[in-house]
Amino acid sequence: MYSVLRIFFFLVLFFSMMVKGYSQVEEIEFSSALDSARAIEDNKKDSVVFTAKYVRYATLDMLKRGTYTRQIDTSHRNFQYYNKQNLPWNPSINLGAYGLATRDLLFTPDKRIGFQPGFHALERNLVTSDSVYYYRARARYSELYSVGFFFDDQVFRATIAQNITPQWNIGAQYYSTKTEGFYNNQNYGESKANVFTWYESKSHRYNLLANYTYNKLDATENGSILNDSIFKYPIEGTLFGKEVRLNGKGDNRPYNKWNDAAFFIRQSYYFGRLDSINGGLPTMEVHPTNAIAHNSSIRMRKYVFHKNESDTRDAFPYNDAILVEDTTKVTTISNEITYSFYLRNKSLLKNEAKLNLGFQNDLIWYSDSLASNLFYQNSMVKGDVGYKFSDRVDFNLLANQIVVGHNFGDYLYEAKADFLIGNKAGKISLGAYSQNKSPEMAYERMNYTYQQWSASLDKTKVQNLSFQYSNPAIRFTGKAEYFLMNNYTYFREVPNPDNLKDLDKVIEPAQYGSLNLLKITVTEDFKFGKFNFDNRIVYQKSNAMEVLATPELYTWHSLYYSDIWSKVLDFSIGMDVRFNTPFTTPSYAISVGQFYNDNVGLQFSTYPIVDLWITANIKRVNLFLSNNFTNQYVYPRGYYSVRRYPMNPANFRFGVSWKFYD
Repeated sequence: MYSVLRIFFFLVLFFSMMVKGYSQVEEIEFSSALDSARAIEDNKKDSVVFTAKYVRYATLDMLKRGTYTRQIDTSHRNFQYYNKQNLPWNPSINLGAYGLATRDLLFTPDKRIGFQPGFHALERNLVTSDSVYYYRARARYSELYSVGFFFDDQVFRATIAQNITPQWNIGAQYYSTKTEGFYNNQNYGESKANVFTWYESKSHRYNLLANYTYNKLDATENGSILNDSIFKYPIEGTLFGKEVRLNGKGDNRPYNKWNDAAFFIRQSYYFGRLDSINGGLPTMEVHPTNAIAHNSSIRMRKYVFHKNESDTRDAFPYNDAILVEDTTKVTTISNEITYSFYLRNKSLLKNEAKLNLGFQNDLIWYSDSLASNLFYQNSMVKGDVGYKFSDRVDFNLLANQIVVGHNFGDYLYEAKADFLIGNKAGKISLGAYSQNKSPEMAYERMNYTYQQWSASLDKTKVQNLSFQYSNPAIRFTGKAEYFLMNNYTYFREVPNPDNLKDLDKVIEPAQYGSLNLLKITVTEDFKFGKFNFDNRIVYQKSNAMEVLATPELYTWHSLYYSDIWSKVLDFSIGMDVRFNTPFTTPSYAISVGQFYNDNVGLQFSTYPIVDLWITANIKRVNLFLSNNFTNQYVYPRGYYSVRRYPMNPANFRFGVSWKFYD
């Protein structure tokens, strides 16, 4: 405890020294600035100081509607949430260490239709073609991001982007992560990269987007610790010294490994009248009246489970296999063509009607450890219409339907409407959708060493209604959602009333007949001078809570103080408290990377979890220091979110990000 406090004191002192140093630099820079100003005046020359407003980005979703960009985010708000497992707005259950298998804590519907492999445990860690940022920068832009240093998690990211010409930008991102976890065999490593380019013609009519993404995710599996009562008594020795079920090292280390590589290219052309605003400025927007686009992609995914040791501690279902190398491969080639038509007032972009039509074809090659290549294809028609009246009313209808192929009959029909009551009165948003979705491939067939099934399952049908009221003036958002689901699909342990060893930990896909769920989400952020109090509360109620394996109540609260120190250091210091009510905790099937409902149905005690943190910004540098699960020093000694896998103990993390754009 005292060593932790010494580290904390050292970093606070480090921040203070940086502030003092920057203050001195400011005095020197001010004097230098005067000299530079005189020199410029004397020489009659001009200079350009590049700031963040000259570095902007767009996403694929943005560029499907027009050509416009957003300024990069230079603030330090939420900078401390570097771990995607611990996002307050999307909490998770996991195996207790960075990067390892993760599942959403709250019910989060998947609105995708068509062919899906069904592996999701490491999905939060992926870089995908849809998530790539395309930059537009007058000067070279780069960023270095790192978490770790003298702490366990070593997370690194580098970004670089540069305009070759005013119309053409290229760039790349690289990610590298190495973590050791807290118990034996909790190592996680990843190497990820994406290379991207964006070209726009001088006439603003032609756009080319292209990217290549690569993911190599390597999650070591320890099968959980042997001691199921580790927090009942004070822990003696190190956590690394506690016995685990899988002990392989080196080449025999047990792991789930994902390889995911994809190439994406999109070409679009605007014809007819172009409407634009903020011409010649970084914030310029181009809105077409007619547009055609073609997207093409190839994605290759490989999921591997490996072990090379005897199962002497019952980590798996009964089997005498020693060397296991179970593999699933999926290759998808996708082509999509779209046409868009917009009808709007010639001088203003306030009233607009739109029509989008599209056709998508997917070719899929699938293979697993025991099956040769299987070939599938899907053809989908897409359409959406909308009308926007000023900034007061925005109405949209969407329809996606698979008309030919393996997943014939899948569809998603959706309607949304936004009504602005007033700038101070807020906005009302209404939504509804109907979905018919085929079971994912992992539910239909599994040919792995420890788990095998071939199931004939019905499509899952989902009906949804939602109502949301938001008012930025009072920093409030409230949303109510109702779901009616038929044939909800999940994994469960095979019924085993006689406790037969041959059936222990054997899982199978299952479906639940008719499931109702009400989900209410409320966020309210208060501000009292320099103090802020942010709150998020989620209430869920279903007739099958034990099937969904999700808590009835989740809350998150963040109290923090924000100020500017010595006119240089913009900082916030505060604490987060999160809590959820007890729920039926799932187990984890190691060899197939799936969470499942076991026959025990445990509900672990839950506790408020407290995190302390500091975030700061010094010019172009963002920093954070956090102590997570701080209340472990007092109570409780530890907790679980997945059966047999303890969550992380109290830990410090430090991170820094430095942006360059000149």
